[in-house]
Amino acid sequence: MQYQNVRVDKSLYKSGGGFLAALEKLDPSERYAGSELAGMDAFQRQLKRFGIKVSGAGSSNIAKFFSTGDSAALFPEYVSRAVESGAKDQSVLDEIISAKTEISSMDYRSITTDLAHPGGEGYGHTIGEGEEIPVTNITLNENLVTLKKRGRLLRASYEAIKFQRLDVFTVALKQIGAFIAKAQLKDAMEVLAGSGGNAAEVIEQAGAQLSYADLLALWSKFVDFEMNVLLASPQTAAKVLSIPELRDPIAGVGFQNDGGLGTPLGAKLIKTAVAPEGKIIALDRKFALEMVTAGGVQVEYDKLIDTQLERASVTSICGFSKLFPDAVKVLNCK
Repeated sequence: MQYQNVRVDKSLYKSGGGFLAALEKLDPSERYAGSELAGMDAFQRQLKRFGIKVSGAGSSNIAKFFSTGDSAALFPEYVSRAVESGAKDQSVLDEIISAKTEISSMDYRSITTDLAHPGGEGYGHTIGEGEEIPVTNITLNENLVTLKKRGRLLRASYEAIKFQRLDVFTVALKQIGAFIAKAQLKDAMEVLAGSGGNAAEVIEQAGAQLSYADLLALWSKFVDFEMNVLLASPQTAAKVLSIPELRDPIAGVGFQNDGGLGTPLGAKLIKTAVAPEGKIIALDRKFALEMVTAGGVQVEYDKLIDTQLERASVTSICGFSKLFPDAVKVLNCK
């Protein structure tokens, strides 16, 4: 078949669309419709070609990738996929971002609008005959989105490369992905909370103990938006679930069965260790946050191919922008 004759080399990583897109041009997946290879992408077919099994019983040794020049060129893509898998498994970013933008530079400005607030001109205004329609201006934000590079340096001994099996190595790569995802989540929460003139509105806990009334006060601050996500540290999340009004026996059964947290006032409570202690970040996930990325997971393919993982970096560049400041509130807990 065609996939067995494809020439694979490092030049495919230099194409504008990335390694997989370049490989798909050489070996389109639509050719395999109805065959035993249907459902595989071009990279997976190359793994089959060289007999490389990356998971499960009988998984290959890492050295299997370096048996030929063509198979060695597959190794960076394998690393990238394993890291991305780990990031996706551990990330809650998909639960809180409203939009995701991919750019090809390090500079980016998001948008802002001048939508009127309740009681302001144009809010709920009925347009009479001959009257002008109220205008909403959409402009670029004054501030650049700060992009940060997160990643780890891979270093492996000859023995690790020669003898280690890929299923175990994949677990290590997924852990790198989980590290990147947690760091990016922390960046996202710092943007949501903001600082200075961009700080989110803060509500102070009223009494000595966090109460249902405090959550109601937080909820009531969402006028134009909906409070549908709460981000909190494990200790703060435990305080929320300890509020007497939230001790729902049905919710308790769900927590005991699968670890699913309750939904205070209909909002999804997300527990994360990177949340600031003593604060609850509440948001409307449909309008609060934009994620900006400069490509996906990046690996130093030259080093991975030529030196067989002696030393190479795995990185991801992304930043966040608060789209509508009123879609985020912060409750300070004691």
